[in-house]
Amino acid sequence: MLENFKSVGIIGTGSYLPTKIVTNQDLEKTVETTSEWIVDRTGIKERRIADPGIATSDLAALAAEKAMIDAGVTADEIDLIILATCTPDMGVVSTACLVQDKIKASKAAAFDLSAACSGFAYGLVVGSQCIKTGLYKKVLVIGAETLSRILDWTDRNTCVLFGDGAGAAVLSEVPAGYGILGVDLGAQGSGADFLKVSAGGSRLPATNETVNQRQHFVTMNGSEVFKFAVKVMGESALRALDNAGLSHTDIDCLVPHQANIRIINSAAKRLKVPMEKVMVNVDKYGNTSAATIPIALDEAIKCNKIKNDDIVVLVGFGGGLTWASCVMKWYEEDKTIV
Repeated sequence: MLENFKSVGIIGTGSYLPTKIVTNQDLEKTVETTSEWIVDRTGIKERRIADPGIATSDLAALAAEKAMIDAGVTADEIDLIILATCTPDMGVVSTACLVQDKIKASKAAAFDLSAACSGFAYGLVVGSQCIKTGLYKKVLVIGAETLSRILDWTDRNTCVLFGDGAGAAVLSEVPAGYGILGVDLGAQGSGADFLKVSAGGSRLPATNETVNQRQHFVTMNGSEVFKFAVKVMGESALRALDNAGLSHTDIDCLVPHQANIRIINSAAKRLKVPMEKVMVNVDKYGNTSAATIPIALDEAIKCNKIKNDDIVVLVGFGGGLTWASCVMKWYEEDKTIV
């Protein structure tokens, strides 16, 4: 059990998906693949793609505004913005600062967090600690990506997997016994080569050669990432549950990273959680990296898959390699006006 002075939980969520839908049938026209092959191996049927001129900060701001409305807080009440992304608008400045300006949260500190698909769960842990210590009262955590901008659309092994989108949550103090009860964060840097964008940083700055060699696009060793994910998802969730003084039998809703239906099924099996308790939307959106968990969480709440007092487990894995799990007892404030 986490020792803290305050209980911290999510008091509002929001998400935003671009309107443009790219189906598997659309991809059949541009790369050598079939819809059946994609669905069988990943569970993905379609994904959303941001229009030209729309950047990660635009998607993030729209999701953030919905989360603040849901939480019943104003931009002036936000003390800190943590934006998890691996597709920032630019190298300098942080995308979180751009979002701060877009949503007019002028009093908030802001920074980006880079943990790939685990980033949102990492952000929840960091944000909650800022509230537990009394440093801040309201923290906005966002996961947002425009992965379509770093995909090689001629590479059938990667372009079929990813999409664009954003999800957000507002953290605040909640009644004792609710909110975040246990967490597990980790990394395995020796697996960095398995999922990466090689160029564009200090190791390989952009040159004609790096562009010509297509080193600014995502590359992935699918089999190695799959093996890592199948192993780490269940293990991390179990450690977070143990940290909370709970077990797999206590889980009311599992919200996993939406990368691959086979990985989701494997995690559910490891945790002995029936699929009716698992939130799945990978078929509609594909892998939106740091945005998958907050989008899935928002949808789970909106469709009443998560209710007051439920034990909710968020678990993800991603490039780095990284993993993160977060166990919460869900608190839903009664907003009925008397």
